[in-house]
Amino acid sequence: MINRENFAEEMKLRGTVRQAIQLIKERRHSRQKLMESEENQLRSLIGELLREAQAAVTTTAKHANTGINVLEDLLKNSNILSVLEKGYKSLTTNKEQRLSYKNHILVAVEKALAPEESRKEAGDEEISATEVEGGPLAEDINISVDRPEDDPDFIDVEEKEVVKSDGEVEKEEFAITGEDKTGRNKAYTDFQTISKVILRAYDDLDNPDDLIMFEEYLIKNLALYFDKFEADLEATVEEPEAAADAEPNLGNAAGEEEADIKLQEVLRHLDIDDIIKNLL
Repeated sequence: MINRENFAEEMKLRGTVRQAIQLIKERRHSRQKLMESEENQLRSLIGELLREAQAAVTTTAKHANTGINVLEDLLKNSNILSVLEKGYKSLTTNKEQRLSYKNHILVAVEKALAPEESRKEAGDEEISATEVEGGPLAEDINISVDRPEDDPDFIDVEEKEVVKSDGEVEKEEFAITGEDKTGRNKAYTDFQTISKVILRAYDDLDNPDDLIMFEEYLIKNLALYFDKFEADLEATVEEPEAAADAEPNLGNAAGEEEADIKLQEVLRHLDIDDIIKNLL
């Protein structure tokens, strides 16, 4: 027969043990919450410092040439790269389409900047006001044409009807002989979107060295980004047909792995401290 006093003492002891275990769990939970809170604060602080550092870097000119600084700002703060990436990666039928797209864009950019550079060079040959008003230059002017408007120096300010050329004709002029026409058409459309942004940035420059560096590094970087876009597409490899229906033959390894997972699950729920106390 069980002694009531011993039974009561045992029940009291068990209650004390349960309270102790609960207290330990609560303390562990509190410590874990505190650690998570401190970790989140640390992450937030590091993130803020990184954002501040990035902002400081982006507002500081990192290159010794203004043209490259303008180009970097153009590529970072415009939609040029996103437009080109979307257009390039949409051409997935074959690589010839993408190569045609790339070549048309690079050639079009080079051609678009050429007349701008010539215009800026022509602007350097300025004529002083004294030479125009009664100076030697005015005396040398000789108009040898029947109509003033036929003279090449005549500036016509009359508004004339602008005849828009057919879109297909413009595409033919844009085209590179022998290149895929699908890639050409997509490049033509996308170039209309990005050309004005490029020319606006280019037009802010005047120094010949800046102009040369801007054009050279723009074309070089666009070519590099096209290579990157191609690498992105090649990284997306489809699963071979032979592998689609294949099933792994793991044998006993599958059973052993499943048993190991179950063991790890059991161990995860065990209270190690409580086991040690019972052993002692």
